[in-house]
Amino acid sequence: MRWPAARSGGLGIAAMCYITIDYLRHISPTWHSRLQPALWFLLALIAISRIPFYKHWSAEFRAAIPFLASMVFMLSAFLVEIISVRSVTAVLGLDWHRNTPPLPDTGQWLLLALNEKLPQLVVDILRARIVGLHHYLMLFMMLAFSVLFDSVKAPGFGLGARYMFTMAIGRLLRVITFTSTIVPSARPWCATMKYRFPAYPHIWAQKYYVPYASDHYAISQLIKQDLAYADIGKPTVDYQPDWGRMNFLIDFLRPTASEGPKWYHLLKKAEGGCNDLIYSGHMLVAVLTAMAWTEAYGGVSSAFIWLLVLHSAQREVRERHHYSVDCIVAIYVGILLWKMTGFIWSKRADAKLSKLEKIQGKLIQAAKDSDMDEVRDLLKDIGSSSEENKNLSSKEQYPWWFTCSTMFFALVIVVLAFVLTSDG
Repeated sequence: MRWPAARSGGLGIAAMCYITIDYLRHISPTWHSRLQPALWFLLALIAISRIPFYKHWSAEFRAAIPFLASMVFMLSAFLVEIISVRSVTAVLGLDWHRNTPPLPDTGQWLLLALNEKLPQLVVDILRARIVGLHHYLMLFMMLAFSVLFDSVKAPGFGLGARYMFTMAIGRLLRVITFTSTIVPSARPWCATMKYRFPAYPHIWAQKYYVPYASDHYAISQLIKQDLAYADIGKPTVDYQPDWGRMNFLIDFLRPTASEGPKWYHLLKKAEGGCNDLIYSGHMLVAVLTAMAWTEAYGGVSSAFIWLLVLHSAQREVRERHHYSVDCIVAIYVGILLWKMTGFIWSKRADAKLSKLEKIQGKLIQAAKDSDMDEVRDLLKDIGSSSEENKNLSSKEQYPWWFTCSTMFFALVIVVLAFVLTSDG
């Protein structure tokens, strides 16, 4: 039996209330400052009140280690991505970013054309910043917490593990994609405003790219010889700080003396990057949230979230954070990755059904032999094992500290995700 609010679409209503109240920050900041804390307090209070009645702590306990492993994997993938973002942005130097025009994007042209054709109200809705990265993270948090109300099949840690594992795989594939070919940003001024790496190209680009960047004859000879034949003279060498064992990162991060002595200080500015990163990381998060919601909960609310995903995609293109191809690729990659990891993080079968499958052969044979005593004994065995599992309460199997630490950890993650990603 599901909780009444779950049966009546309570999770979907809570999600829509969250989006609506958060949008008040653009309409009425005063009401937003009042209603948003009240909503979060109410949701947290309802969740905490359900903890004593939660019956699936054994499943959560089994999923805790995969959850933590997935979190470590995801954080490692983020570190690789941040280093790669800084690397591909810095390798050609600031002058390249200033002087290289954006690529032609037919999606951007289409949206500009629609601005002239559609009613102004529709255009205003398309332009509105209704949903951002932090919204999708919060929507997934709400989905995972809904296991407390049996809105979503337990364990919540299992769903979270699949989400983070899929996110990590998607991020690593993204790194491979955007480091393979460097694409100019749709916002040419970005690098100059954000970074202080050298204006000239790295020695790799000086040797393998610059001599052949615009000379047709040089490119033709490069293809024929398949060799970097141009003499570049004495190359310009970058600043070389002493990072000890991390000195290998100098070639990738291209530090300057004004940016401080520590390598990890450079990574704080690497979010988003300042050349185009195929595919969009924001859209990947949005699609994974929508896929998780559709599979685990479904209903009208999942259609609402997919509409938000499409709205986010056109806004990414409209505001030139990404080219159209970045959003399109992120959508189908996110869908395919979520489907793929379904084989890894499969749902656990019900214990009673599992035991029934094991004795299926014996049960069929007993029925063929008309041995009703044997049939009754087999069915009784299933029932008794089920009753034993019910009698073992979660408090007897797992200590109280697991329950408390789980909820505390989850609530802290929610707060951190909201605070650290509230600006997108």
